[in-house]
Amino acid sequence: MKSEYRSILLLLLFIPISWGCSRTSFMDTGRVDSEVRLVPVAEGYAGTSVNAVIFRRNSIVTHGNTQFISFYDADGHMVLGRRKPGGNDWELHTTPYQGNILDAHNSISMAVDGNGYLHVAWDHHGHPLRYARSLEPGGLELGDMEQPGSLSAGHRVTYPEFYHMPDGDLLFMYRHGSSGDGFQVLHHYDLETGTWKMLHEQLIDGQGEVNPYWQTTIDDAGTLHLSWNWRRHGGVETNHDLAYARSRDGGITWERTNGEPYDLPITPGTAEYALRIPENSTMMNQTAMDANSRGRPYIVNYWAPEGSDVPQYHIVYHDGEVWRDSQISQLTQPFKLRGGGTMAPPLSRPQIVVDTSDGHDRVIVIFRAEERGGRVSVTTSNALEKGEWQTRDLHEMPVGSWEPSYDTELWRHEKKLHLFVQRVGQRDHEQSVDMDPTMVYVLEWHP
Repeated sequence: MKSEYRSILLLLLFIPISWGCSRTSFMDTGRVDSEVRLVPVAEGYAGTSVNAVIFRRNSIVTHGNTQFISFYDADGHMVLGRRKPGGNDWELHTTPYQGNILDAHNSISMAVDGNGYLHVAWDHHGHPLRYARSLEPGGLELGDMEQPGSLSAGHRVTYPEFYHMPDGDLLFMYRHGSSGDGFQVLHHYDLETGTWKMLHEQLIDGQGEVNPYWQTTIDDAGTLHLSWNWRRHGGVETNHDLAYARSRDGGITWERTNGEPYDLPITPGTAEYALRIPENSTMMNQTAMDANSRGRPYIVNYWAPEGSDVPQYHIVYHDGEVWRDSQISQLTQPFKLRGGGTMAPPLSRPQIVVDTSDGHDRVIVIFRAEERGGRVSVTTSNALEKGEWQTRDLHEMPVGSWEPSYDTELWRHEKKLHLFVQRVGQRDHEQSVDMDPTMVYVLEWHP
C-alpha cells in the first residue's frame, strides 16, 4: 500500500508540461512561515484593489534610514507615512490630494531621489499628469501639483512608475493613450539640476494596432530590463506574446539580448520575443520581472497552457544563450479572462525576486491564490532548471483581491522583503465591493 501511495505522489509531482516547459515539482510545505512579522500602519480604503495592485512602483520604499509608505484612506485622500525600517511606529500625514478610489488603475506610485526628496504620482487612468514632490528631504508634506517641463506634454497618463538609478537619478514611465492604442513614454530626472527630461515619447509603439503592457527592473550593474506583452484592443483576452529589451545607459539606447541595437521606437515587427503566446490564453498583463547578478532577466506571468483551461504561473528566463519557459505551478482552478477594466480573478498577478549566491540563483515568487485560501503565499526554488519548488503561506490572514508589491530598494541593498499587504475587495470590470476600510500592514520577511 505504501508503494502505491508513493507512486501516486510521484505522479502528481512530475506531471509533463506543454509549451516545452521543464518539469515542475510544486511541493507544499504545508505550514505558515514563522519568520514573518506583520506590522500595522493604519486603515485604508478597501472597496477596490486600488491600494493593492501590483503595478504600484513603489507602494513602500526605503531611502537611508527611512522607509516610506503610501495609500488612500476611506475618503480617497492620499496618506503618506514613514518609519525607521523594522520599527513599529509610523508617522502619518494625510495630504490634500485625492484619487478616484473606485477605479483600481488610479493607484499611487512613489520614489525617493538621491537627495532624499519624495516624488509621488497618483490618480491616473488616461488623465493629465498628477505629480508632486516633498518640500524637504525625508519629508511627508508635498508641494503643489507640478507640470514640470517635459512631464506636462499633454499626455493621457496611465500606469505611472518610478525607478531609482544607482547614481540617485530617477526614471519615470507611463502609458500615453488607451488600451489597444497607446505607447510607452520614458522620462529622466537629473539629480544635479532637479529637472526632468523626456528621453522617449514613443519608446514602444504599437502603431495604432496594439499597445504594450510592461514590467521593468534594474540590475546590480544599472542595466534597465524591460519586458512586455501586446494587447490588440481593450479586452484582456487579446493579450499575447512576451517581448524584451534592455538599456545599459539609463534608458537612452536599447538593445536585444545579443547586443544588437534597436531602432526606436520598438514595434511588433522589430521586437525580440522571449516567448510567443497566442491570444485567448488567459494571459495576464503587467506582472513582474527581476534580474540576477549577471544581468540575466527572469519574467513571471500566468496563462493557460495549450489544451488547458487552468492558468498556471510561468517563469520565462534567459540562461545566457536562449530564452526558456518553466511552468512553476500545478493549480487546479479553471477560469478565463475576458473584457476590459480591472479584473478579480482567483489568482493575483505574481511578483518575483532573484537572489544570487555562490553563482546560484534563488528565485522567489510571491502570489495569492483562491485555492490556497487567498493568503500571501510564496514559492521558492534554488534549482529552477530542475523544476524544484517549495511553496508556503507567509501568513494565515486572507487578503481578498490583494496583489504583491514590495520595497524594491530594501530588497536591492539588504535582501529583505517588505510587502504592502491589505485585505481588499474587487469585482470584474471596475466594480467595487461594499467593504469597510481595512488595516494596511507591512509584512516583513527575511528569506
